[in-house]
Amino acid sequence: MKSDEFYMREALREAKKAFDSDEVPVGAVIAHKGSIIARAHNQIKMLKDPTAHAEMIAITQAANALQNERLIDCAMYVTIEPCSMCAGAMVLARIKHLVYAVDDPKTGAAGSVVNILENKILNHQVNIKKGVLADEAGALIKEFFRRKRGGVA
Repeated sequence: MKSDEFYMREALREAKKAFDSDEVPVGAVIAHKGSIIARAHNQIKMLKDPTAHAEMIAITQAANALQNERLIDCAMYVTIEPCSMCAGAMVLARIKHLVYAVDDPKTGAAGSVVNILENKILNHQVNIKKGVLADEAGALIKEFFRRKRGGVA
């Protein structure tokens, strides 16, 4: 069985694609029964779509791969804590596990600002594990925003 670190490294590869395209460097992969069935990165600017987050694109790909809107027994690996939109989609898709690298103290919906994923009022909860390859993911995000603020390349 592949480790959480293996899948997070794949998500980091996706995040680097976003970074190289001048998108906020978020990457996501979805695994099902030991195989990656979806991989995506932020494409908000490229698609001119505010919903084109890595997680949303990956959920669409995974549903297509499984030919099912329910992603039962799937795990999502993402480089930063999902926002409320992405967390809501994970609940609706019935994602079983979320593994993410770094917290998002401004919009995180897996416990940093709100916790949609483990809300007992909702009809599904997602198991959460955080901190996997946090140093690598955090460094990529920090470098992206340093450059945006006019830091030296």
